[in-house]
Amino acid sequence: MDQTLEEKYNDAIWVAHSLFNRGKASGSIANLSFVHDDKVHITGTGTCFGTLKKTDFSIVDLQGNQYNDLKPSKELPLHLTVFKEKHDAKAVVHVHSIYSVLWSCLPGLDEIDCLPDHTPYLKMKLGTVGLVPYEKPGSPELVTAFEERVNLSDGWLLAHHGPVVPGKSMMEAFFAYEELEESAHIAWELRNRL
Repeated sequence: MDQTLEEKYNDAIWVAHSLFNRGKASGSIANLSFVHDDKVHITGTGTCFGTLKKTDFSIVDLQGNQYNDLKPSKELPLHLTVFKEKHDAKAVVHVHSIYSVLWSCLPGLDEIDCLPDHTPYLKMKLGTVGLVPYEKPGSPELVTAFEERVNLSDGWLLAHHGPVVPGKSMMEAFFAYEELEESAHIAWELRNRL
């Protein structure tokens, strides 16, 4: 059953608050988005997941044309790339959570599937996790690197930066993100023990 715009906002705000309150997002450096009626609702520049509300979303179309006055997150091009290339994706979560970032800093990771699946749940909830080489956040170079890899994997770690996780809904993206971060935590703990 299709969600109303109000239900999508409620889910997005709940997800943001949950991530912030559990230390998975901090300050004003995380962003999320969802699609409704061919418009992308994305957290605005400088917004905080801990205090996020409906008025903290910028509204754009899939070409990036803006429909309200709030400046969108500088990572908007990454979100738009996901929505254009992954047609089932209707929501994206991007945070800088610690274990995902730690794992993304390791040398020699497989760019197509960089995260070990020590439990079955990462593959069940998300699939493969690609590694996007480091480029400055919000830069055209990062967008180009992401565009070159978006169709090679199901979710992504931006090296030295953080995960980008899509879903058919905000809750699906959230659940997939949770598995990615938990898998990164497990992999980090096990890396010198196996």
